[in-house]
Amino acid sequence: MEVVDIERFLPHRKPMLLLDSAALDGDVARGKLQITGDEWFVQGHFPGHPVVPGVILCEALAQTTAFLLANGVPENKTPYLVGLNNVRFKRPVEPGDVFETACKVDRIKEPFYFTTCEGFVGGKQCVKAELSFALIEKKDDAPSKPDASKPA
Repeated sequence: MEVVDIERFLPHRKPMLLLDSAALDGDVARGKLQITGDEWFVQGHFPGHPVVPGVILCEALAQTTAFLLANGVPENKTPYLVGLNNVRFKRPVEPGDVFETACKVDRIKEPFYFTTCEGFVGGKQCVKAELSFALIEKKDDAPSKPDASKPA
């Protein structure tokens, strides 16, 4: 799925939508983000040697997981990130890189979902983390989500 399709599943919009594409691969959600160097988050991080901030990498992992959860949770619920555990940064992500994510649900204890996520560049792990989400009831004005298994 491309950005316009992802926006049907996630409430995020540019400049905070951090996925260029996302797809389900069995029980794993996979996402991609091309880092061009024009992104707001690398402009001052760091001058002369731009690096994607770790918090942005974690947000891309969270959005990939939200995409996964949006395809299996009740229509009146939205997944909210509530925890980051065992986050480890292995190597920097820089302009010119394609950051790829892989996230899966490990266990569920309603309303909480516990996930394992990884981020890669060129097949090499850059970040890994355990993320926790709570399913929160949508407000009445929130758009409903479509079924990802059906074409747009």
